[in-house]
Amino acid sequence: MRTGWRAWLAEAVAIGAFMVSALVWTVLLEHPDSVLRQALPDAAVRRALMGMAMGATAVAIIYSPLATLSGAHMNPAVTLAFVRLGRLDWRDAAAYIAAQCAGATVATWAIARMLGAWASDPAVNFVATRPGPAGTGAAAMAEAAISFLLCTLVLAVSSRATTMRLTGLAAGAFVMLAILIEAPLSGMSMNPARSLGPAVVSGQFPAFWIYVIAPVAGMQLAAGLHAMTARRGCPTLHHPPRARCVFCAA
Repeated sequence: MRTGWRAWLAEAVAIGAFMVSALVWTVLLEHPDSVLRQALPDAAVRRALMGMAMGATAVAIIYSPLATLSGAHMNPAVTLAFVRLGRLDWRDAAAYIAAQCAGATVATWAIARMLGAWASDPAVNFVATRPGPAGTGAAAMAEAAISFLLCTLVLAVSSRATTMRLTGLAAGAFVMLAILIEAPLSGMSMNPARSLGPAVVSGQFPAFWIYVIAPVAGMQLAAGLHAMTARRGCPTLHHPPRARCVFCAA
């Protein structure tokens, strides 16, 4: 195994930070008693602000020291895409996925305990992902589509020396747009760990299979297409200059 406990802890902390941000911002923007929610009655405006907040969160994490330690996958579907590309060993991937799921669950539980009734309010619902009014079929197709597009974008940008430093910005911008455009269909997950944490804490698993199968399927398709033309690379979303990489020691 090329990784170790520091990388696994970094993955858990990274997705945990993402979940804390998601729950706090959802409370601020959606809880009926929130001053910000009352000042912004337009759901589209609130969704745009949520997209910017979570996009910025993703960018901050990807460019943080955590990326140097683990590559900042934060997502089992991303990790499995790198396995498909031959860039990551199955043993490393299993440890990453376990850390991601544990980090998302523990962080969601901890911040939900701190926020109490604010987190459990139906308008917030622990930031659980659920199919929208269009139903489970539309949610599954939407999740697969945005997962495919995100993985395609990340692989395309990160595989070129001239653009690889922009990978975090590209991923963050896509998260922002996906929340704005796609969230009404599925809640916008693209991440089995992100959906698992709130599901475990709330005890609600409505159509949970969508948030496992669809992101993995979408990213596996993207990785398969990318593998036809791409050279073998490094399974990290941000390769900081002059920093030792846990995967390639570059």
